[in-house]
Amino acid sequence: MAEVSAAMAGEPSAKEVRLVIAASSAGTVFEWYDFFIYGTLASLVGKAFFPSDNETLQMLLVWAGFAVGFGFRPLGAILFGFLGDRLGRKYTFLVTVTLMGIATAGVGLIPTAEMIGLAAPLIVLLFRILQGLALGGEYGGATIYVAEHCPPEKRGYYTSFIQAAVVGGFVLSVGVVLACRLLIPADAFAEWGWRVPFLVSLLLLAISLWMRLKLNESPVFRAMKAANRTSSNPFKESFTFPGNKKRIFVALFGVTGSLTTIFYAAYFSSLSFLKGPMRVDSTTVEALILIAGPIIMGFYLVVGKWSDKVGRKKPIIWGNALILLTIFPAFWALGHVANPGLVESARSAPVVVSGPDCDYDPFANVQKTQCGKLISDLTAAGVPYQLSASSALELRAGDMPIALDGFDWDDGNARKAQLEQALSGAGYDFSVQHPGLLRNIGIIAALLFFGFLSAMNYGSVAALLAEMFPARIRYSSMSIPYHIGAGYFGGFLPVIAGYIVAKTGDAYAGLWYTWGFVFIALIVGIWGIPSGPPRDFEEDQTA
Repeated sequence: MAEVSAAMAGEPSAKEVRLVIAASSAGTVFEWYDFFIYGTLASLVGKAFFPSDNETLQMLLVWAGFAVGFGFRPLGAILFGFLGDRLGRKYTFLVTVTLMGIATAGVGLIPTAEMIGLAAPLIVLLFRILQGLALGGEYGGATIYVAEHCPPEKRGYYTSFIQAAVVGGFVLSVGVVLACRLLIPADAFAEWGWRVPFLVSLLLLAISLWMRLKLNESPVFRAMKAANRTSSNPFKESFTFPGNKKRIFVALFGVTGSLTTIFYAAYFSSLSFLKGPMRVDSTTVEALILIAGPIIMGFYLVVGKWSDKVGRKKPIIWGNALILLTIFPAFWALGHVANPGLVESARSAPVVVSGPDCDYDPFANVQKTQCGKLISDLTAAGVPYQLSASSALELRAGDMPIALDGFDWDDGNARKAQLEQALSGAGYDFSVQHPGLLRNIGIIAALLFFGFLSAMNYGSVAALLAEMFPARIRYSSMSIPYHIGAGYFGGFLPVIAGYIVAKTGDAYAGLWYTWGFVFIALIVGIWGIPSGPPRDFEEDQTA
């Protein structure tokens, strides 16, 4: 028996469809802005709420807080998926956007750890949990709402606006931060101005609610409600409906596992990479992302429209194959363009640390041994290093030995300054980078390429997931695997990739995390993603 169609409840007009796309996309932009602003301001958030003498630990704690929000997305998907399938799409994502806006503004009002101690990071984590719950219900609601309003032959294109809106949220977060940096003096921004972008979420919340309150319920849901065909327990039925376990498995490991890891590698990893190891001026990085972002959003629309013609599978599979082949070379190219001096110094004068007890724990506030402290300083400075066994502690940069006798092993800041001064003698440049025009164009080109990789993988996914599951349990069935993949595989990428980089001394080593998930997705996707032209789910479809 065919799925309940929009025609049963009255086909929406073209004007209504445009309003649906605009309101859903704008709300998604605002909600992802709320979620991403935390990552965009990661360094200042770390200083305010997770202060530590170990800079690497401080940043890992920030990314751990980022991951906590993602960790609660699956629970939000279950909760709001249940409400969306039982009570309706519209009112459920009204609740999610409200919860997100309030939680984000709350982060901007929390006193620093210096003022209230341990309570500060705990309150931050509480708000991140609320954000994760809200986001767990937002994506599925917005995606399904658009998918159930548009004709099947245009579903890939129309739903790709939701995919582009996720990027839009990231771009908006960067744009607001950049505007605040330009309007607020640097010292004031570091002290209190960074809170302004969090508080801006209240304005965005008001706009989003105004737009979404104008919307009607999805025609598909209205038809199911009128026919008394809604699910009594959509969460349970998501795992008992014939063939749905396979579809959830494919959605998790063949689709969302890769799309979220490449998404965060393309945006957050590149942002952290440029600001951190490559030492590019923060304002410059944000300006370049602001230039590249709107172009990247267009990639998602092109891929979504293309999938209406060739099917959903081809863009995803081809995109995954391209990611596996190019992600390492693309980041190497970005490093060469962003800071060619550092790359050349690392090649001509590689740093080698030799000595006993060279265990380094990125999660330790203070390293136990002198060798561990040295590695910690190199990691914080973004200098790649190699380890070599030796009975005495030694440090070399190429052929030049570096004397360690005068190092202040008890004062981390003084020791780091001494290390950087010593390495400067070997050709290392620790000044903030202000790339010229040609290098900035190269950075933008690299960012556009990362965006293209993400769009190939992500642009058609909203339509695919909406078509994979039956209407009466669609909200729950697609939200659960999507947010497990996004929440755990993607959300923990920054902290895990950061840990890998810190342990290996290789700024590119964290990319193996993304590469592994994309490889798994390629294999599972070839096997399980439906081939052929796009089509609605039919309830007699069991596999």
